[in-house]
Amino acid sequence: MAVLLPLPLAGAYDYRLPSGMAAPAGTFVTVPLGARETVGVVWGPGTGSVAEARLKPIHGVVPAPPMGAALRRLIDWVAAYTLAPAGAVLRMAMSVPEALTAPPTRIGYGRGTGVPERMTAARARVLGEAESGPPQPLGVLATAAGVSPSVVRGLAELGHLVAVDLAAETPPGRPDWRRAGPRFSADQRLVAEALAAKVTAARFEATLLDGVNGAGKTEVYFHAIASALGAGRQALVLLPEIALGAQWLERFAERFGVPPAPWHSDLTRAQRRRIWRAVAAGQAPVVVGARSALFLPFPELGLIVVDEEHDVSFKQEEGVVYHARDMAVVRARLEDAPVVLVSATPSLETVVNVRAGRYDSLHLPDRHGRATMPAIEAVDMRQAELPVGRWLGPRLVSALAATFQAGEQAMLFLNRRGYAPLTLCRACGHRLGCPNCSAWLVEHRRLGRLQCHHCGHTMALPEVCPHCGEVGRLAALGPGVERLAEEVATTFPSARSAMMASDTLTGPHAAEALVQRMAGREIDLLIGTQVMAKGHHFPFLTLVGVVDADLGLAGGDLRAAERTYQLLHQVAGRAGRAAYPGRVILQTYMPEHPVMQALIAGDRDGFVEAEIAARRERALPPFGRLAALIVSGPSEAEVQATARALGRAGPRGEGIETLGPVPAPLALLRGRYRYRLLLKARREAPVQRLLRTWLGAVEPGRGVRIQIDVDPYSFL
Repeated sequence: MAVLLPLPLAGAYDYRLPSGMAAPAGTFVTVPLGARETVGVVWGPGTGSVAEARLKPIHGVVPAPPMGAALRRLIDWVAAYTLAPAGAVLRMAMSVPEALTAPPTRIGYGRGTGVPERMTAARARVLGEAESGPPQPLGVLATAAGVSPSVVRGLAELGHLVAVDLAAETPPGRPDWRRAGPRFSADQRLVAEALAAKVTAARFEATLLDGVNGAGKTEVYFHAIASALGAGRQALVLLPEIALGAQWLERFAERFGVPPAPWHSDLTRAQRRRIWRAVAAGQAPVVVGARSALFLPFPELGLIVVDEEHDVSFKQEEGVVYHARDMAVVRARLEDAPVVLVSATPSLETVVNVRAGRYDSLHLPDRHGRATMPAIEAVDMRQAELPVGRWLGPRLVSALAATFQAGEQAMLFLNRRGYAPLTLCRACGHRLGCPNCSAWLVEHRRLGRLQCHHCGHTMALPEVCPHCGEVGRLAALGPGVERLAEEVATTFPSARSAMMASDTLTGPHAAEALVQRMAGREIDLLIGTQVMAKGHHFPFLTLVGVVDADLGLAGGDLRAAERTYQLLHQVAGRAGRAAYPGRVILQTYMPEHPVMQALIAGDRDGFVEAEIAARRERALPPFGRLAALIVSGPSEAEVQATARALGRAGPRGEGIETLGPVPAPLALLRGRYRYRLLLKARREAPVQRLLRTWLGAVEPGRGVRIQIDVDPYSFL
């Protein structure tokens, strides 16, 4: 039998199936690997490349639900598309190895008979707790009664408490799909019923749910989830930042009575084990998660929703490099289930697929209820003479003052964490950089430290320049959100402000608390980065100020304009989402840029048309194919030699060219030197075959690693 192991191996290994053992494809089995034993998945018949007598036997079958055929096909598909080892992809689907074994039996204690001859206050509290509820584990019962565990044991020995087996794991609550949803507008009703019909049809179809910010897209696809649940099937919702989805979870619980099963990196191992097993057993009807939830073992997957489908967070850049949005479409096809891609600013790839007829499209053109889209204006900062160390222009300051005077809320957006992006010595010009990366250290003043946002290196802010030795000459250049908060505190000392950035939120609970404070009007001004742009709904937020609207337009990224438009459109969409009209002020040094002009005019479709025309003319995605090779290693000479050899061996031909090698923009990352090459090909070119031939022609130098990124989103 061929057994695939969750290791970075090219393919499955052959093992002998002992007589009398049944292990069909998908079965989890234990097998020997060298001197140790490991768990793998039966992938199918053996290859026959090794004589039967030389095969090592499968040791045993793991008593876990088998991996379904659709998930196994997805693993093979992702491996073939990304050129990652199939075992590395399998490891993502087996991310909680302990979930394969049944949890240990738990003992609980409930009320027995009689009362003790010597009744103490401690014993009375224990018996009172036991009578008031179901049996509880010893530690839980002792804590609830405020006694030591020995008191509980003593009562059990006397028969006044009885030991019972507790359910090993409590499955997630079952959402009630029959609960009444919100009152839909006519447009919402049409779209909701169309999505529900696609779910009922139980066949693959990809649909773009396109709607302006605040149109009620979430409630509409909740209706589709209800249809899946009514048919006895499971639903998966992918969010780009699940740890920040407090309001989404609240809305789901309000609609269905219980929260969904979550899946993200902030869960404990025990929580992940419980949810993985519940999904595999079909006891988790709805899962909401980050991109890794795509590899959970759903036995009855009836719907996949990718919310904010345009978001770059769906692209995994480390390990197996893949785009969760695209792989969600693949999994839906393999499951023969519908997939819904949701966005107010769809990616160009999705728009082109709709126009080509590969995807269907449903549109919500208006905000829900009485809300209207905010008015957007651009302020030309070339005309503003700001004092040194100030970043808020007069127009924005005046608007903030008026907003606070009206008792409304405002948001300031700057997509830069920390206090300042650069620290420079005014005596010698030395810039404080990371020793492991070709990047500047970012000052985080509230922590009193400098930090690299690429490798995590930190150091205390020095008083003396490490280059020239001058004291007190180090200066912070440029603003981050911390510096912006400092300016706000000086300009508006009575305003209640808070920061919202990925490094100020310590987890989902902190994010939830901040969102609740904002929704409860305990905060006048929210200052933050792009995490603020992701789906938050604050009814009294009427002003959004973008401090540096041009920030994302720098560099040579082919998607720079598209990303900047999407981000600023999403940020702007936080304003005026209820009865109070909203306004947006963009501080820009390039008001004539097409992105700014499209935002001001509210002309999303015009911007998309221009971007599509530019991409088509240059044969860039989605009208051409790109694949990147990132060559890295501890020795710059070895990396450079390997990169040059790859450059000489690169594919070339009609509609196919190899660009590079060149040092990567981040030429040093985590202590490894980096070079990049780019394969640019026509859309129909066999990119994976070209890459395999290319890589097979070059032997990497010592310690050199070659990472493949098919359809790259990052060019760092």
